[in-house]
Amino acid sequence: MATRTEAFNSISTRIRNLFMASSSFDFLSVKPYTPPSWASHLHPLPSHIFSLAHLPTPIHRWNLPNLPANTEVWLKRDDLSGMQLSGNKVRKLEFLMADAIAQGADSVITIGGIQSNHCRATAVAAKYLNLDPFLILRTSKLLVDQDPGLIGNLLVERFVGAHLQLISKEEYAQIGSVTLTNILKEKLIKEGRKPYVIPVGGSNSVGTWGYIESVREIEQQIQSGTSNVKFDDIVVACGSGGTIAGLSLGSSLSTLKARVHAFSVCDDPDYFHDFVQGLLDGLKAGVNSRDIVHIQNAKGLGYAMNTSEELKFVKEVAEATGVVLDPVYSGKAAYAMLNDMNENPKKWEGRKILFIHTGGLLGLYDKVDQLASFVGNWQKMDVNESIPRQDGTGKMF
Repeated sequence: MATRTEAFNSISTRIRNLFMASSSFDFLSVKPYTPPSWASHLHPLPSHIFSLAHLPTPIHRWNLPNLPANTEVWLKRDDLSGMQLSGNKVRKLEFLMADAIAQGADSVITIGGIQSNHCRATAVAAKYLNLDPFLILRTSKLLVDQDPGLIGNLLVERFVGAHLQLISKEEYAQIGSVTLTNILKEKLIKEGRKPYVIPVGGSNSVGTWGYIESVREIEQQIQSGTSNVKFDDIVVACGSGGTIAGLSLGSSLSTLKARVHAFSVCDDPDYFHDFVQGLLDGLKAGVNSRDIVHIQNAKGLGYAMNTSEELKFVKEVAEATGVVLDPVYSGKAAYAMLNDMNENPKKWEGRKILFIHTGGLLGLYDKVDQLASFVGNWQKMDVNESIPRQDGTGKMF
């Protein structure tokens, strides 16, 4: 087995050859990682990080309608962290992929829903780094024996050549993600492969560093900005737990000191408090999850399932502000946040809120049938017969 240094040198050489990287081209480069001073007591500390995201992502004022008096909402645009590698998952993958390379992996395994943003991002990141991606995707019992199609995230995954393994929701519930990934891991090992397993959503202690590091980024943006804003609250969707673990721990340790409000889009708040506690304990953080993050239920009909009211809200926000939310994560979190503001305005009055947009635009393509009735604003252009017409006037190239 190669040493960690030899593994990093090898992958750096391969990437340099593939992408003609130089010292001025940081994308896809690997470098030693130094944590923020306020997080240096955590353990274990990552040794390296891959540059996979386009950072820092912007922060701007979000002019949502009908906010409580003197309430400001600002938006952290992690949906702009990339195109193929977009959203919050790429921050976790910067650390997870560095760990995979350090362990000499030649392939990665991960697991999620049929339209998993994390699985898509993992597949792309793996291919960037010359690793083979294997994805276990959860789907309905009626569709598990059928071609999954090319909608949304599936198109990107299949385009880059990821190996897809379908599992029914029923089997997933009975067996669990850990056992399923271990089954595939053992199979690949027997075939002579060196797989690296990434859990659901990239949410383990290694992946949590992605959002610990994001807090340092937010700190630096506030210090270098001209708005002189200090955030009272951070609001974010919660689907697997790693993002809120990193955000809440980082905010509590740093100068940010903003209260983190998470809206869970699956499972329930008690589950996520316990799961986040496990991640914090894995970093020897010495804090109680219930002291640093407030979690509310926002799953509605269920994970990746939407009411017409939720989808209408996503459309209205896009029309009012130009910001397109995904229907699975940030859309549900923003919908729940606005409902809470409407029901408990005193709780939010006068506060400055940073909402983290975690990406997931491709998930909208899976909702086109439900969205069709909200987006009917089209018509044939009416051109009067008196307008002169001559073949060849308009060039269509």
